[in-house]
Amino acid sequence: MLSKNLEASASPSSVLKLDELFEAYFECRKNKRYTANALAFEIDYEHNLVQLCKEINNGTYQIGKSIAFVVDKPVKREIFAADFRDRVVHHLIIGKLNNLFEKQFIHDSYSCRVGKGTYFGIQRIDKFIRQCSHNYTKDCYILKLDIQGFFMSINKNILYQKLEKFITDKYTATDKEILLKLSKQVIYNKPTNNCIIKGSCTDWNDLPLSKSLFHSAVNVGLPIGNLTNQIFANFYMDTLDHYIKHDLQIKYYGRYVDDFVIVHNDLEYLKTLIPLLSKYLLSTLELTLHPKKIYLQHYTKGVKFLGTVILPNRIYLQDRTVNNFKNSIYNWNIQIRQTKKLTATEKQEFQSSINSYLGIAKHYNTFTIRKRLLKENLSAYFFNYFYISGGYCKLTSKIRRVKNRRNMITQ
Repeated sequence: MLSKNLEASASPSSVLKLDELFEAYFECRKNKRYTANALAFEIDYEHNLVQLCKEINNGTYQIGKSIAFVVDKPVKREIFAADFRDRVVHHLIIGKLNNLFEKQFIHDSYSCRVGKGTYFGIQRIDKFIRQCSHNYTKDCYILKLDIQGFFMSINKNILYQKLEKFITDKYTATDKEILLKLSKQVIYNKPTNNCIIKGSCTDWNDLPLSKSLFHSAVNVGLPIGNLTNQIFANFYMDTLDHYIKHDLQIKYYGRYVDDFVIVHNDLEYLKTLIPLLSKYLLSTLELTLHPKKIYLQHYTKGVKFLGTVILPNRIYLQDRTVNNFKNSIYNWNIQIRQTKKLTATEKQEFQSSINSYLGIAKHYNTFTIRKRLLKENLSAYFFNYFYISGGYCKLTSKIRRVKNRRNMITQ
């Protein structure tokens, strides 16, 4: 009866089903369950989801306030965290589109894709170099390029036109009209008009204007921090991927967000690609190559990619990655000395932060570094709640361990 009432409020041709919203909610809360917004929503989540479904179906859904703040690592940047209710909608949209995106994306775009994270990307570039150089016996060269102010330069009109055509052509479910409307709302939402500042306004003082949505042009720039924008950014760059792989027929190419690498045996050809790609990006996507981040070298010089340095027969962590890991531990130690305790949300953030570094480091010869940073640098307080597992590869919650033991005893 409830489902029928919800469907009756929408046009018969385009209705969002309540169970789809429940699926999006459970997916959304996996990593955000202990945030204040998530907990407030969870108190009466069934009623909240019913209400959200009604608003989406009758066309009254409006995007709420975001929380804006600045982070320093790995580089200084501005983040907009959407309200949990809106995050559910983000997961709903991506849940409906992701399989279609996967069919269109090339094999070697590595961002926000299952099984194709940073480690996969690093291994692929390493493989490209070995193959192009015939196992390091012949000359080959590496061209690495970067987009200047990528997220802040994405043109919303171009993005939505591409997405609208994509959904119109390839999405076949009956709720196409709703999906188009929600996608348009998310893309054209201007979070700076409706946000809460976390921290101090002075945090923005030394952030370049080109890296802030508060100073972006009309309909230009996507906020960093939303699932939809991470996936939509990948979709935006898919145009470049197909141009390089299919139009230019370049075999050894890989991209992670706006950081892309081309490996080729002809140095002069790679030189001609720089102005060619610069012109294509500007004319097609209104993006600009970063003039100070153009790298072109013989493969023996190696290449920095996704926190590592890829050299013949070996890959190691960049000093910057190790220092960022050390600084992260240092900052968490300061926080615990000042507050004497962590909230459930902060514990989750701490665990995610440490494990993200360990997740990269464990693939390389870093056992001594991992052991020293965790055993000698990390405050003993954290070991009241976590233990080190897998040979200094992961921090695991002691609470989860106790629950697992209880379940085993019960069974």
